[in-house]
Amino acid sequence: MSENILVINSGSSSIKYQLLNMNGEKLLASGEVEKIGLEGSKITHEVEGKETVKEEKIGDHFVAFKAVLDAFKELGPNLDEVGIKAIGHRIVQGADLFAGPALINEEVLKEIWQLSSIAPLHNGPAARGIEIMQKLLPDVPQVAVFDTSFFFNLPKETRTYALKKEVAQQYHIYRYGAHGISHEFVGSVVRSMEAEEGKDFRQIVLHLGNGDSCSAQLNEKAIETSMGLTPLEGLVMGTRTGDIDPASITYLLKNSPYTPESIEKLYNEESGLKGLCGHSDMREIEALYNAKDPDATLAVKVFCHRIVSYIGAYWAQLGALDALTFTAGIGEHQAFIRRIIAEKLSCFGVKLDEEKNQSGPKNRLISSPDSSVKVLVIHTDEELSIARQTEKLVSSL
Repeated sequence: MSENILVINSGSSSIKYQLLNMNGEKLLASGEVEKIGLEGSKITHEVEGKETVKEEKIGDHFVAFKAVLDAFKELGPNLDEVGIKAIGHRIVQGADLFAGPALINEEVLKEIWQLSSIAPLHNGPAARGIEIMQKLLPDVPQVAVFDTSFFFNLPKETRTYALKKEVAQQYHIYRYGAHGISHEFVGSVVRSMEAEEGKDFRQIVLHLGNGDSCSAQLNEKAIETSMGLTPLEGLVMGTRTGDIDPASITYLLKNSPYTPESIEKLYNEESGLKGLCGHSDMREIEALYNAKDPDATLAVKVFCHRIVSYIGAYWAQLGALDALTFTAGIGEHQAFIRRIIAEKLSCFGVKLDEEKNQSGPKNRLISSPDSSVKVLVIHTDEELSIARQTEKLVSSL
């Protein structure tokens, strides 16, 4: 039987994919379809270090997935020849229904669709992707891997909002978190690198990219996370507000032309770093920050202020801290953000080795020997985690 797992992350206007051979966990091919249904749509397919870009009209997700399969057939590896053991789909929202990966059947697909009400930008496109792949590759098992599963067993005091309990129960309003696939993967890597056998290991993981989240983990078990019922809550993000007074919603509804739909767009797509300085890409913001642009400077300060506030709270909840880890696009690549945050934590004895902070292997310790806490940069690999969970579930059937 083939040991190849096809991993799919289907978004509203893009599809990212990887083909991995689980015998040695080797990446065979990867790619992305961009701007589905928009002008300038294209597919990028990479195999054996060679990247091919094709600009073509991709009007909808069915055409996009067909283009992915055609790319494998034309550019390799040919899926008809190498075979696929299973397809693993990244699903953002599993709420209180899925404690782990699930083999997709009619009922599971229905639940994913229904949870689109809490993750409209994510679950709907993912469910549509599943339906399309069921038509294109009907004989291949498909597995849903949920970003929320790692946080399924959060302590009750973490999971529960101070909302009238009958309302919370009726409408399932609880903290579900997100980015759990990344937090679980990175937390496991850090513990394997730094934990002492027989001792509790307490860590905080910062997943910083276009979407940002923070988790507190005790021995690889999540006890806190910053995202809530939806991915909107928590840290300042590329285009999301993060924490904001919920009364601001009713204020806008009563005193402005904003509607529920336009507020949802405002808070999710037009705010965060983009709302503060006009840019959501931290690389662009860093250049403006270095040029002392006032809007970019404020955006960076707000961004780091919120992160440090969460670190302080989670440190207290853990009772002690062994490791602080940066991951994802900003976390792995923006040394100046790591430096600002570490400087704000210097009162707790956190110290960086600036040379290691600036560059080094993708997985590395960047704190100085006399730092009170080990600070690390760890490359996250959500696709590998999805492939592992998919392969394990299918192999157990």
